[in-house]
Amino acid sequence: MAVEFQSSKFSSFLNQLEERQLADLRFSEVTRALRALSSAYVERRETALAEHKALDGAGKRAAFALYYGPLHFLLIQHIVRELAIVPRPGIVVDLGCGTGVAGAAIATSVTPPLRVFGADMHPWTLDEARFTYKAFGLSAEVRRSHAAKTRLPAGTSIVVAAFVVNELKDQDRAALLDQIKHAKVSTLIVEPISQRISPWWSEWAAEFEKLGGRADTWKARIEPPPTVKRLAKAAGLRPEMLTARSLFL
Repeated sequence: MAVEFQSSKFSSFLNQLEERQLADLRFSEVTRALRALSSAYVERRETALAEHKALDGAGKRAAFALYYGPLHFLLIQHIVRELAIVPRPGIVVDLGCGTGVAGAAIATSVTPPLRVFGADMHPWTLDEARFTYKAFGLSAEVRRSHAAKTRLPAGTSIVVAAFVVNELKDQDRAALLDQIKHAKVSTLIVEPISQRISPWWSEWAAEFEKLGGRADTWKARIEPPPTVKRLAKAAGLRPEMLTARSLFL
């Protein structure tokens, strides 16, 4: 069964997102940027991340928000549903929040929705996260903070780190794992399925399992939102199957 994305809040978010990202860019410009962004993540990942080139232009930033943002929201939403994660009332801490879609997916998984605390180091992503949380009608605080050095606020219900742990330096990754082990709050880690990108995965999975957590691999077929589908067709990408690994404690 395909993952559903038709909800009023998500549809409204997509409409606002398209209007926001295409206000000063042509669709063809975003398509070209998406090809470059995809190449940076797949073929030149280490260099692009190390030199902070993945989001080094308006086109790439728009492509990231319009293409990867909705897909990551659907993926996190799918994982939350499949694992039957029901966060207790409190705050979703979105580490390395990017455009904020992971925190939004978890916060809107319950009624009433949870508050969100988003932390990231990139000024553009912080603005995008504010936009995302607002588009979903969420009460949120966004702060410039390193994912591995963010102090969890009082009332934290669940921590999510989506597609960020693989970008950390070894010592920061170790510090984050230590914080998770001692925080005693629900934690969801989501990463690309490639083991090459995450050679540390087995160690983390073993630590989560020791604490009573679990490791999963995901392949979820979706019907992409219209704008994602248009971008994918123009850029030669295939977004119909979402894949990832997750750790949940």
